[in-house]
Amino acid sequence: MALLNHRPLVSISIPSLNSPTIKPSSRFSCFSLRSNSVEAVELKSSPPQEYKPGMIDDIFLNVFRSKMAKENGWDSEKPGYDGIIDAAHRLMRGRSNSEATKASIRVLRSLFPQWLLELYKMLISPVAGGKVASVMVARVTALSCQWLMGKCIVNSVDMPNGSTWTSGVFVEKCKYLEESKCVGVCINTCKLPTQAFFNEYMGVPLVMEPNFIDYSCQFKFGVAPPPPEDDTALKEPCLQICPTANRRREINTATDVSKCPKA
Repeated sequence: MALLNHRPLVSISIPSLNSPTIKPSSRFSCFSLRSNSVEAVELKSSPPQEYKPGMIDDIFLNVFRSKMAKENGWDSEKPGYDGIIDAAHRLMRGRSNSEATKASIRVLRSLFPQWLLELYKMLISPVAGGKVASVMVARVTALSCQWLMGKCIVNSVDMPNGSTWTSGVFVEKCKYLEESKCVGVCINTCKLPTQAFFNEYMGVPLVMEPNFIDYSCQFKFGVAPPPPEDDTALKEPCLQICPTANRRREINTATDVSKCPKA
């Protein structure tokens, strides 16, 4: 299989975009002398595809936005998703981190009938040691929240007892984090309130692991979050794209931005 019609034949496996972890193909070793060509092909691999919201997604967005506006007592003049991001920053303004987290929990609670949350926690969450509830909410999250976070898939996560459940949701590139441009907004209006909401009001433990480099995020339903002092996400520096951090750097080059002041 050296030559076909005098043209070199190269077979390269490109990892699927649906996989949360990218593993090098074993075929690359067969073309070590052509590593530059292989690297060029790898660089040309497509980035995660942007999720295209539909009519139902627009309804979800408008409902969510109305709940945020009610909590804020204010609504942005910006249309669509930009208004959501404005509202998220407004939730942080004039509030401590814990107050912003509590306000975000109230927004999440207002999206569901109280009786539904209570029934789910009482009847579904205890089944099979929490596995049924965790698997269910993972699928619902992946189906209903892509308008907010971007493209995501259900995947498997390791449980503390050594078992594996398909109760994970992997967000390939979180639109909320990317558009807000702020670690503190991610932590206090998304990660911490979402973890608390599912644990306290639906009886489903959840840990969220945002990646502040590539903006991906791993949800692990059925896994309890670590204590705050052990949660590395709470110690993250400001994002490079954070406009506030950039202004602080411009005003004072000695400014310490090793930790987001809003986180």
